[in-house]
Amino acid sequence: MGKQPGVRPRRVVVTGMGLVSPVGNDVPTSWANLLAGKSGGALVTAFDATEEFPCRIGCEVKGFEPLDYMDKRDAKRFDRVSRFAIAASAQALASAGLGDAPAGIDPERFGVIIGSGIGGISTFEEQHRKLIESGPNRVSPFFIPMFIPDISAGLVSMRWGLRGPNYATVSACASSAHAIGNAAMHISSGQADVMLAGGAEATITPMTYAGFSAMKAMSTRNDDPAGASRPFSVDRDGFVMGEGAGAVILESLEHAQARGAEVLAEVAGYGLSGDAFHITAPPPDGYGAQNAMRMALRHASAEPAEVDYVNAHGTSTMADAIETAAITSVLGARARQIVVGSTKSMTGHLLGAAGALEAIVCIQVCRTGKIPPTINFSGPDPACDLEYGHGGMIERPVGLALSNSFGFGGHNVCLALRRWD
Repeated sequence: MGKQPGVRPRRVVVTGMGLVSPVGNDVPTSWANLLAGKSGGALVTAFDATEEFPCRIGCEVKGFEPLDYMDKRDAKRFDRVSRFAIAASAQALASAGLGDAPAGIDPERFGVIIGSGIGGISTFEEQHRKLIESGPNRVSPFFIPMFIPDISAGLVSMRWGLRGPNYATVSACASSAHAIGNAAMHISSGQADVMLAGGAEATITPMTYAGFSAMKAMSTRNDDPAGASRPFSVDRDGFVMGEGAGAVILESLEHAQARGAEVLAEVAGYGLSGDAFHITAPPPDGYGAQNAMRMALRHASAEPAEVDYVNAHGTSTMADAIETAAITSVLGARARQIVVGSTKSMTGHLLGAAGALEAIVCIQVCRTGKIPPTINFSGPDPACDLEYGHGGMIERPVGLALSNSFGFGGHNVCLALRRWD
């Protein structure tokens, strides 16, 4: 990981995880449903998606109760994205044995980074309607702090009194992967001992759907919501929107061992790059993705032959073929010996929260030796010629997993997660 003059880089481990996802509102439920190949796709219920909307399907969070994590006043004052972030954070802290009031840890050495690609877009849309319909005096004084993308990190730090490094990463679909990688760097370099890192997104709204549909980025398979997200299949026609949040607790190895924490995995490498190519499309050879993966392997001091699993960005768009080529270029022959899966086939695309969810998937794969399937396979694309796990859950030991996250603007991240023995 990172290195400062005179500072010996420290190993960074994962000690807690939390999830709110379209296939479950905690890690155990989400994981069981992913292994079972359960799709979170359905017709949208968050707004009236009339036939004017080319896409009327999504992977919504179901049965989420914010009052399990906050009081009514806060639930009213927080956007849906922040409610998700607080819930995932609370779960991660509990999973790490830190409870609702982390004790014995210097709060100045405990930081928070929570990424979001868009932030409180539902609040933005609601308050804009009030402005147009009723005038500026009807806009809520909570509008700005409810909508800005960094507020989830701020709210989490205030809720638990965490005064270490605190900010948001905003890099589209790479946001929460950047958050986890940056958090690991803060620990490795000695700037923090513990970090809560992840991402949250709640973008199933009319404006978001109108915008992505105008780009023709979303699937229009409205007659088959559960089967619409089909990464790497020949007839994939766009991504399916998801929502939710993921959070992990990272610690220096020494800190985790000193407090007797259970180590779930090691953050072994972090690679990040820019395409400098196009506002939304990756370069045809995926050189930015290649650079991120190669950097992650270098940081992990690992060779391609050591990689056992890749959780691909795999959005169910034409870019799946570019990612396939990039993975093959980086891993060589090893690419054809491992599973390259896309859990977005079940969760949809959580945009800025996708990287956190998928890092947790990689941690679970390393821990259990169970690899979730890539569902909804409809036929092979000659340009997507790797093993994607289309046949169902696969069991095999996984020592090193890569998690890819790529965002509009040419932002690329690869996290290398290592099994903890």
